[in-house]
Amino acid sequence: MALGPVMLDIEGLELSPADRQLLREPAVGGVILFSRNYESPEQIADLVSSIRALRSPPVLVAVDHEGGRVQRFREGFSAIPPMRRLGVEYDRDPDQALDCARMAGWLIASELRVAGIDLCFAPCVDLDRGVSAVIGDRAFHPDPEIVASLAAAFCGGLRSAGMAAVAKHFPGHGAVLADSHEKLPVDRREYGEILDDMRPYERLIANRRIAAVMLAHVVYPEVDSLPAGFSTQWIRHQLRAQLGFDGAVFCDDLSMKATASFGSMPKRARLALDAGCDMVLVCNDRPAATATVAALAEYSNPLSLVRLARLHGTGSVLRETLQASEQWQAAVTTFGRWLERPPLELNA
Repeated sequence: MALGPVMLDIEGLELSPADRQLLREPAVGGVILFSRNYESPEQIADLVSSIRALRSPPVLVAVDHEGGRVQRFREGFSAIPPMRRLGVEYDRDPDQALDCARMAGWLIASELRVAGIDLCFAPCVDLDRGVSAVIGDRAFHPDPEIVASLAAAFCGGLRSAGMAAVAKHFPGHGAVLADSHEKLPVDRREYGEILDDMRPYERLIANRRIAAVMLAHVVYPEVDSLPAGFSTQWIRHQLRAQLGFDGAVFCDDLSMKATASFGSMPKRARLALDAGCDMVLVCNDRPAATATVAALAEYSNPLSLVRLARLHGTGSVLRETLQASEQWQAAVTTFGRWLERPPLELNA
């Protein structure tokens, strides 16, 4: 059964009968995990295994696990510093920062691959403009060239551990105050100013560092009246034609309040898919997810199937083997020291 265009969530630590039934629907192509789904490394590995066993090929299993504030699995996983710490380190020692960015990507991917997880929705390549609280220290740096360099190193680390990179939130969420989880942000800058936010994507795409991009639920009225995730202009013209991106495109969670004025969940999903997205997320609203999956039961896009199939993780090692490796021990020691001291000490 081919991968469908909907990624959804599950409620608990193991699959319920209702989960199993829903995940077998043809429109389902992925599952995103949250903190509520995690109890221990052994439990999450069992859960992922049970999800993967439902379908052939298995659905994609993903998680937001960037480090800092956005790290769904804590106890039993290594603590990763927020990406801003890498940007601060870059200002002090660029080579050391790039090494640490690769190390962070490798560590995240290695630990997630032990559990069988395919994707981490990272890196966040929004610019650190000091405006968006929801982005904040998730961003590497204000300078797009530095962001591109650190993100490229981070992506290389992910790939070396068998995980594709998903850059977000295209074309950029860093210049708006509003949180798209709560309302629809509007970025009124001219197109020429937004180009700075797109420069990390341009470099990452040109160097084939990323396999997927996630769109921002933000309106840029100088370019289009629709949010980027519903916008043919942003997806087909800017991302595909202008930047030459041929990977998978994710629409961010359609349950966010930013999309509420665009109709029912099935209608929102159709808007995103018709605009050029390959997969949409519908989280924390089971009735809406069920309705969306039913509405898209006959949906098929051959190009999307190819793009999504490339996102399955490759390779993994036993948890014990990973933790016995010098590479894992060095990474954990390095980031442990960072997290033990205040960020300002990195400027010393």
